[in-house]
Amino acid sequence: MSHANVMIGVIIVSYNTSALLAACLESLGTCTLPLRIVVVDNASHDESVLLTQTRFPAVDVCALESNRGFAAATNIGFRRLAGDDATTTFSPLPFTLLLNPDTVVQPGAVESLVRFLQAHPRVGLVSPRLLNPDGTVQRAAFRFPTLVMSLLDVFPPGEVLPGRLYNSWWHGRYPQEGQGMVPLRIDHPLGACMLVRQATVAEVGLLDERYFMYSEEIEWCWRITQAGWAIWQVPEAQVVHVGGAATRQFRQQMLIELHRSRVAFFQQHYPARFLVVHRMITHVGMIWASGRAWYDYAQGCLTRTELCARLWAYGEIMRL
Repeated sequence: MSHANVMIGVIIVSYNTSALLAACLESLGTCTLPLRIVVVDNASHDESVLLTQTRFPAVDVCALESNRGFAAATNIGFRRLAGDDATTTFSPLPFTLLLNPDTVVQPGAVESLVRFLQAHPRVGLVSPRLLNPDGTVQRAAFRFPTLVMSLLDVFPPGEVLPGRLYNSWWHGRYPQEGQGMVPLRIDHPLGACMLVRQATVAEVGLLDERYFMYSEEIEWCWRITQAGWAIWQVPEAQVVHVGGAATRQFRQQMLIELHRSRVAFFQQHYPARFLVVHRMITHVGMIWASGRAWYDYAQGCLTRTELCARLWAYGEIMRL
């Protein structure tokens, strides 16, 4: 298959990020490959839909009547790419790029990802090197969850445990990430930008729509690797990622959703004893976080409203 004549499907799920979405779509204009772009809007209250239809008329916009979450909206995008073919829910295009609206794709990034998949037929999914807006490397390559990672999530390195653990293997990071331009085999990427092979999707299926937000890419990558496909990060491809543009709109609710999705993933794919220990760790962590919130409130660092919001969220997490 020639690199030059490959059409790439692009799925962008948006939610109240109109300005960022416009910058993302503008950045795709530098790609030298033909793109078929679908924006699936999760019932935004801003001008995301109108802006896209007005400024980017070639983009296929699917405006949903309610917020379906990332996984369900992405799957709608896959079905949209399938067009009028009623026999399949999968895109007929060889590769599909899943892209967050708060990203800016650097010139040549999509082409580099495509070249890597073409050169490595057993790689099912690739991701780029993600950069922060200031140009520094953003952590975007991770191991599948472990109990040590559960511990470090609720007792953050630098606050409770030694800070050197933050970017360590124990915390699910790849210490070599960001060092040089050599491609890196990983368990799963941050879901902000992923190029997936159509044959891989046809084998393992679409994203699991039981995940409203968070862990959906982890669960998907788990199935991809279990089916024998490899996942790599390609540093030559670079994408700027703002991060959290949609999720920070509901901070406490998203924290609960994060933990809910983790529990769902462990129930689905991990041994029962793992989930028991994970829940014990999380309970202790939430008790510690509640005590920290009360301390910060007593020191005047939190308002009463912020204190109540945090205590409510920690309580909900303990009840999961």
